[in-house]
Amino acid sequence: MRKSEQPYLFHGMTISICPECMASIPGKIIIKNNSIYLIKQCNLHGEFECLLEENAEWYLKRKEYNKPGTESKIQTSINKGCPLDCGLCPDHDQHTCIGLLEITKNCDLNCPICYAGSKNDVSFMKMEQIKKMMDFFQDAEAGNAEIIQISGGEPSTHPDIIEIIETARNKGFKYVMLNTNGLRIASDRAFVKELSRFETGFEVYLQFDGFEKETYLHFRNQDLTSIKQKAVENLVKHGVPVTLVSTIEKGINEHEIGSIIDFGLKTPCIRGINFQPVAYFGRRDKNTKLPPSNRITITGILQKIEDQSDGIIKFNDFVPLPCNVDSIAVAYMFKENGVFVPISRNIKLSSYLPVIDNTFYMDAEELTKNLNDCQSDKICKCGSFLKNIQRFLPANYIIKSIKEQKTFIDENTFRISVTMFQDLYNFEMHAMKKECVHVITDDFKRIPFSAYNMIHRNKYHEN
Repeated sequence: MRKSEQPYLFHGMTISICPECMASIPGKIIIKNNSIYLIKQCNLHGEFECLLEENAEWYLKRKEYNKPGTESKIQTSINKGCPLDCGLCPDHDQHTCIGLLEITKNCDLNCPICYAGSKNDVSFMKMEQIKKMMDFFQDAEAGNAEIIQISGGEPSTHPDIIEIIETARNKGFKYVMLNTNGLRIASDRAFVKELSRFETGFEVYLQFDGFEKETYLHFRNQDLTSIKQKAVENLVKHGVPVTLVSTIEKGINEHEIGSIIDFGLKTPCIRGINFQPVAYFGRRDKNTKLPPSNRITITGILQKIEDQSDGIIKFNDFVPLPCNVDSIAVAYMFKENGVFVPISRNIKLSSYLPVIDNTFYMDAEELTKNLNDCQSDKICKCGSFLKNIQRFLPANYIIKSIKEQKTFIDENTFRISVTMFQDLYNFEMHAMKKECVHVITDDFKRIPFSAYNMIHRNKYHEN
């Protein structure tokens, strides 16, 4: 009689964390039912199984886009091991693409999924400290820090928020984001008008989970549908660039993904959408009733995008972001004849990794320069990619002013990304070492966003 086989295919081993005691434990990555799972065993708390990725083929092929990380300064030493030595430690393999500066713990919402556990405590960081943290971030990136995201809490409640944004722009960051729930933007037109004076290199990163009352009751504890619409209306009225940030949870709002995309593509000033599968840390972990095995993943969202966008955007239009292939998928789109077209369609972007920087920041001029430089190498075959990029750019793009170039990019490009953060259930060491979204702390460290919310946040909130 033939022996029975295991109901899964062993793929590899990793280091994970016990979600109960947070001890480092070995994890086994397996392929089962065309999906990727993590199985881990704690001697004290037993076995845990977590869905890592719904589409095994995507998971296995994403390594084609992996490339060496970008160097940056370190602040801590290796002592207890990842993710306990964050700061960054010498063992971290990626620089900071996005630095989060949490300028207040105060918030005017009480969201059940809040990773920060924010509340109405009216504590605001002083300007002197904020400036020092910005300087630290720039120094850590050798003066080339790319994106700084002003966050909280709800940063728009800070009495000096306009000065903070102005300071960040003066500090030389390529892009400044205001991470906001939009309540003040919906109610305070004078504030939005103030934001509109930041003409380039700035955008509002707007929490926007869908269009249905039930969605907001679940995520935000109140019906915010009209408030979100008013916030977008005010931003459009004053010409402020926006990225919609949509938390997605299975059984709650994944059916709204197509509507969010359609709204984003048709609304002036909306320059992109970032979908984020709900992470099980902060209040969401404490309140969860659904097992993490039921979670939606990057590829689950990508499939929903294809199914709900009438073929405008397809699953294969997305590629893993080279700076963090484990956790971010992105599709960049250019407008052609009035319609947004994914630039990755019919192009194998993994062939052009040498010219793609380790960054979330898209600079058409820098990409074109990289392609031109790359073509000087006779072995390189970047010419077809260069032609594909240049066909979207006006003939006089290079001689336009910086402001005109940025305006063109704002009006003619669109990005859709999916960012999956790690929690105590799906923690996988390899992904943590490449995470490029970092919290800038008040003791001058850079801590990966996932590690900060899993482990380090409580320590900083106790101070």
